[in-house]
Amino acid sequence: MKKGVSKRAIKALVTVAAVIMAAVIVIHHNPLADQHEENIKKVIACFMITGAILIFHRFYDKLVSLPVELWQSRELIWKLSKNDFKNRYAGSYMGRVWAFTQPVVTVLLYWFVFGHVMARDKLEVLTVGVEAPYVLWLTAGLVPWFYFSEAINNGTTSLLEYSYLVKKVVFKISIIPIVKLIAASFIHIFFVCFMLLVYFVYGYKPDIYLLQLIYYSFCMFMFVLALSYSTCAIVIFFRDLTQIINILLQVGMWATPILWNISRLDDNPVIQKILKINPVFYIVNGYRDAMFTKTWFWQDFYSTSYFWIVTVVLFGLGALIFRRLKVHFADVL
Repeated sequence: MKKGVSKRAIKALVTVAAVIMAAVIVIHHNPLADQHEENIKKVIACFMITGAILIFHRFYDKLVSLPVELWQSRELIWKLSKNDFKNRYAGSYMGRVWAFTQPVVTVLLYWFVFGHVMARDKLEVLTVGVEAPYVLWLTAGLVPWFYFSEAINNGTTSLLEYSYLVKKVVFKISIIPIVKLIAASFIHIFFVCFMLLVYFVYGYKPDIYLLQLIYYSFCMFMFVLALSYSTCAIVIFFRDLTQIINILLQVGMWATPILWNISRLDDNPVIQKILKINPVFYIVNGYRDAMFTKTWFWQDFYSTSYFWIVTVVLFGLGALIFRRLKVHFADVL
């Protein structure tokens, strides 16, 4: 098959998939939702899909080359990820134990302060007829947030940390951000298991809905990866970006929300909707839905569609920024 034919076939396939997705969004109807609000969501979603397709056709070569490189280097990515995780705490006596200690202590501190000192060691109401122990509800929010915080920081500084590889002409530096994210995923897997252990200790039984934790973890991985290709490229020329990200993470932990229930804003629907725009809220809420409300991710149709549209758009934008600035990396580092 000729290269030109293959390119046309891929463009056609992506376009058809986008048209089908837009059609499903337009046809979908929730009788319980406000019709005006639902129409606004449909218009915004179709606008974003159309823009994404136009950008995809315009910058096809630059956008496709990045995932192709990642796939071709998958074995090297896996080896570097394991080495990165092993070497992170190589100089300390307790080694990799430190990677798990700090988050566990943080969870226990939050649970003690909010659960005992502030007398909130009660059931947290998630929705009508659904309640959960506060410590479990809190942990279900902190576990994905810890991963997001570590992954975005590591992804942003990945090129700075591996500057010696960036300067090598033959090395595919596009794999470096994903290496840091996979290394952070090892710790995340441990905490998901820790969270489930506490979940079972409280008397909850395993069910098929818990499999969605894999889906939501994948969502977080893809979202952070999409962000990291922009941030890791920009931070080389604007080092203050790391400090800005740390401040945004502090604000984001309260705005997501992690420590408080968004149902407290039922009397302020405008603020509530603004907070729900945050894609991380979709993931954190998904963890809690999988564990407590027992709902499938496709039941929240618009939120799922919105999340993936935003993630794909951010990934495309990140790929373009990375490719545009890549030629200057070695000169600045």
